[in-house]
Amino acid sequence: MDFEPYRGELVAYCYRMLGSFHDAEDLVQETMLRAWKARDRYDATRASVRTWLYRIATNVCLTALEGRARRPLPSGMGGPSDDPGAPLAPALDVPWLQPFPDARFDIGMRADMRLALVAAMQVLRPRQRAVLVLREVLEFSAAEVAAQLGTTVPAVNSALQRARAALAEAGEARDGEAAEAGGAGEVGDRGGWSEPDDPEVRAVIERYVRAFEAADVPALVRLLSEEAILEMPPVPLWYQGSRDYGLFMRRVFEMRGTGWGMRRLTANGQPALAAYAPELGGGLRLHTLQVFTVTGGRVAHNVVFADPGVFAAFDLPEQISVEEFRQTR
Repeated sequence: MDFEPYRGELVAYCYRMLGSFHDAEDLVQETMLRAWKARDRYDATRASVRTWLYRIATNVCLTALEGRARRPLPSGMGGPSDDPGAPLAPALDVPWLQPFPDARFDIGMRADMRLALVAAMQVLRPRQRAVLVLREVLEFSAAEVAAQLGTTVPAVNSALQRARAALAEAGEARDGEAAEAGGAGEVGDRGGWSEPDDPEVRAVIERYVRAFEAADVPALVRLLSEEAILEMPPVPLWYQGSRDYGLFMRRVFEMRGTGWGMRRLTANGQPALAAYAPELGGGLRLHTLQVFTVTGGRVAHNVVFADPGVFAAFDLPEQISVEEFRQTR
């Protein structure tokens, strides 16, 4: 039996469950190992290979989630900061939500993996989370999910209703991403959210790149929605509003100077940029990975990751010369 064709979608599933790309890869490896050991007991008359693998992966994820704290973003841990000059002390004891590297997987596997949605799902109990993803994202039937979880169809339907209600209560309404977080409807409701290859989104990101590389704070602010959010895990503070966003960016450029380089990519089905800061001796050093939500022709949310583990997942070089960078533009 060949399980490899299912690896990518299983990684995406485990990521939605755990909120960690690294954990997802490890759990899929465990899933494959368990499936290989149990291959002689597989019954094709009871389930397809894909459904069977998801049952194993679900059990692996539920076991891994026992006793674990949820993976948040800073905006899910308290109110915004009103001090753009606050110390940037990382909270390394928090298991922060990680982004998903789109380029390593088929484009069809990144549906409904938007950061706001994955963050909101972290408030759900693990079995509710599994039901929500299996039913509404992967579109398994209630009977299939009941078999995967070893429960009944009424129990699955009840868990789905509770999951929807919990997502609605924890909705990301503050920055226009209520639809991303499930809102009052289904997970797949995209509302005002746009794909990264949408021409309007590309144009906004291109203008953001030019303004950032030029350290042009007024130009950056003009690209923001009025209530734009900026957050920077593993630093627990975050900012809301174009004014504080701009004041913080002014601080960044004063500390790190001008001459930045930005590399375009995508994460979680959203536009993303790898930001390279200028080094004193020349060249550029990887500074952050930034994942954007663009709505209504404006940047509504920017999640800025500074975790070396995240950089490794995206295969981003730590250093690059200015000449090399220009050649990749």
